[in-house]
Amino acid sequence: MSATTPAVLGLIKEGRPLIDVRAPVEFAQGALPGAVNLPLMVDDERRQVGIAYKKHGQAAAIELGERLVSGEVKQARIAAWQAYLAEYPNALIYCFRGGLRSQIAQQWLEDAGIYRPRLEGGWKAMRQALCERIDTAALQPMLVVAGLTGCAKTTLINQLDNGVDLEAYAHHKGSAFGRRPEEPATQINFEHALAKRLIGLTERLVIEDESRQIGNANIPLNFWRAQQQAPRIRIEMPLDWRLAQIQQDYIIDLEQAYAARHGAYQGWQLMQAQLSNALIRLGKRLGNARLQRLQRLQVLAFKEHAQGNPQAHEAWLAPLLTEYYDPLYRHHLEKQRAAAPPEIHVGDWGSCLEAARQWSR
Repeated sequence: MSATTPAVLGLIKEGRPLIDVRAPVEFAQGALPGAVNLPLMVDDERRQVGIAYKKHGQAAAIELGERLVSGEVKQARIAAWQAYLAEYPNALIYCFRGGLRSQIAQQWLEDAGIYRPRLEGGWKAMRQALCERIDTAALQPMLVVAGLTGCAKTTLINQLDNGVDLEAYAHHKGSAFGRRPEEPATQINFEHALAKRLIGLTERLVIEDESRQIGNANIPLNFWRAQQQAPRIRIEMPLDWRLAQIQQDYIIDLEQAYAARHGAYQGWQLMQAQLSNALIRLGKRLGNARLQRLQRLQVLAFKEHAQGNPQAHEAWLAPLLTEYYDPLYRHHLEKQRAAAPPEIHVGDWGSCLEAARQWSR
């Protein structure tokens, strides 16, 4: 027995636990939302079986797999599945195509007295269904939230029931300074997280004005094209308000996130390295003289920050905004106007939030 694909789309939205029995290297490239990797074969075992299949055919590959995953190794794999199912008894099993590996895992569990269904078509069929959901969403009405850096566009998006936070799914804030302590999402995992969010949103969508690439991920083409043609609202906030927002997001919150993941000392070092490297990456666009000036200000700010004064970062953040990011965005805005996506509202953060809510009704 297998669970059907349409039914599982609903299960993914609900966060149903999933056991991915593919090899770790496959899982790392992209998994289904809610999945844990408890492989039937580890990477080297899978590699050996793959070689046997190419050279000698399926029967030889199966025979080798049975020898490699037998005895204590087999019992350890079964025990890992049993332990997970003891905590999540409603979990489903899948492999790449819903074929041999998930069938074997299902059979071994059944021999141990546990029956769990597997996903029909496996990872491949589910990925197709998730990608189709994104393409379908491209046909839905969209509203884009635009504004200068520091206008809290993401915060506004997350205030809305129909908001789609693309940066959250990419694990990246989109700019040169946007990297987070966790690894950026792979393209596949970004698409799957986006699709999961879209499963329950069948009407109007509100998204942030983004470049097509966010971290390591690209917005799927049809969705991106629809975004480019969508009406938009534009947040206008003064420099001091935006600086306070940026300090919170890119300095204070970033330091806390690194500390939570790596400890206070190492987190502080990693945060400094990230912000320093981000500035260096902008070197060609900033020009050497401006880069050196901002680097000196940044170093002084880190010293002040270490003494308990994170506000000191304004010394390099303010010119970075006014001399680089703001002119860049205004150039982007002029190009958008040439393509004629209509602006239905321009105002402060609160009025834009209300405009987005009115549009969403």
